Amino acid sequence: MASRHRVLRSIETPDGQRCVDLFCRPDASFGFETYRRDAEDGRGWFPLGGFAGRRYASADAALAAALEQVEWLAEALGGPSGGSGGA
Repeated sequence: MASRHRVLRSIETPDGQRCVDLFCRPDASFGFETYRRDAEDGRGWFPLGGFAGRRYASADAALAAALEQVEWLAEALGGPSGGSGGA
């Protein structure tokens, strides 16, 4: 039985080296995780933050938590306020 997360939104840094994925689980809970990739390593994205196990009741709650935990996320979303504009 596969329990695949459905990614709702992926937010990258301008340099494309880090991202945050906001996702929904099969049980209808939400979460997020941070990832990085290295240009010289073609294997793709690697999880960084250890946030994936945290559960939130909504996508908005997961985004709010990510904004509190990931220092670069607000800027990547368009400024200090984060401009969260609908996850």
